[in-house]
Amino acid sequence: MSHAKSKATTIGELGEFGVIDRIQRMLGDAHGVVLGIGDDAAAIRPTPGKLLLATCDIQIEGRHFVKAHMSPEQLGRRSAAVNLSDIAAMGGQPTTALVSLALPNHTEARWVEQFYMGLRQALEAHGASIIGGNLSGGYSGIVVDITLHGEIDEPSMLRRSGATVGDAILVTGQLGSSAIGRQAIRAALPTAGAAGEPIRAHLEPKARVQEGQVIANSRLASAMIDLSDGLLADLSHMCQASGVGARVFLSQLPISRDTIQVAKDLNIKPVEAALHGGEDYELILACKGTAADRLIGAVQSDTGTPLTVFGEIIDEPGLRLVQPDGTEHAALPTGWDHFMEHTS
Repeated sequence: MSHAKSKATTIGELGEFGVIDRIQRMLGDAHGVVLGIGDDAAAIRPTPGKLLLATCDIQIEGRHFVKAHMSPEQLGRRSAAVNLSDIAAMGGQPTTALVSLALPNHTEARWVEQFYMGLRQALEAHGASIIGGNLSGGYSGIVVDITLHGEIDEPSMLRRSGATVGDAILVTGQLGSSAIGRQAIRAALPTAGAAGEPIRAHLEPKARVQEGQVIANSRLASAMIDLSDGLLADLSHMCQASGVGARVFLSQLPISRDTIQVAKDLNIKPVEAALHGGEDYELILACKGTAADRLIGAVQSDTGTPLTVFGEIIDEPGLRLVQPDGTEHAALPTGWDHFMEHTS
C-alpha cells in the first residue's frame, strides 16, 4: 500500500480566476447585497437614515504577524478583528468587507481557503459579509488589506473629539495582554500555562463591537477610540482631538493575573506593557463622572465585558501619570509606530 502524500495545489497552479472561483463558491451570496463577488464592483443598498462608516487596515507578514506562529484561520480572525475594532470605536454595526490579498505563488490553495474561513467566521459573528476584493501573486510574503463598511444612526455616532474637562476615562477588558503575548511567543513559552491567555490575546484579539454599540446607544459617552497603538498613544489622540489633557491612575489599570505573571517571568513591567504595548483592541472612552457607574453596569449586563475607570480628563494639555503613592509626572504618548522597525 502506498503512503505517498499527494501534492498540495498552489495558487500559482490554479491562477487568479481559479482561486477567485474557489473563494466565491466557499463564501456564497452575501445577505442584503444587491451584487456581490463576480462582477467588476459590488453593489450595496445603504440603509435609509443611517450613516455609512468605512475603514481599512493592513496586516503585513513579518511586521504585523509571523506566519509560522499562527494558523491561516487565526490570521483571518485577527485581520477581521483589527478592522471590526475601528467600527466598534464609532459605535457602529459592521456590514460588508472588501478583501485584498498579496501572496507568494507557492502558497497552497488550502491555506487561502482556511484564511477565508477564519475571516468569514469573525465577520459573520458581527453581521458582516465579504462582498469582493482583489488577489495578487508574486510577493515574497503575505499582505492582507481589508476595507470594512458599517453603519450607524447619526445621533449615536461617537468620535475621538468630544471629551470635556472632568470626564472620567474608561477602558473595556484588560490591558497589556497582547504585548506580553507577543513577547511570550518570541520566548517560545508553552500555551498550556499562564502564557496561554496573553498569547491568545495577541493572535486572536476580540473586537468590542457589541460593547461599542451599547456605549454609543446609551448616549452617555462623550468620546471613544479603539486601542491599537498603545494606551497612552491612543488616549493622546483622543485628548488632542478634544483639546484637553488626561490624568492616568496607574493603580487602576486593569491587567489580568496571567499577564502580570508572564510579564514578570519575561522581566517586563506589566504597567509598561499596558501603557505602551499596543494591539489590545479594547475601547477607550470618556463620559461624565456621574454617568460612569451606569455605563459600567450597562456594558457588563449586556456583554459581560468589564469596563474600568482609570483616569480623568483635565484642562492642561498632555498626559499625566499618577503613581500608586500619589506622586504625579508628565508622560510621553509612546506606543506602536507603523514607521518604526518591528518584528511581530
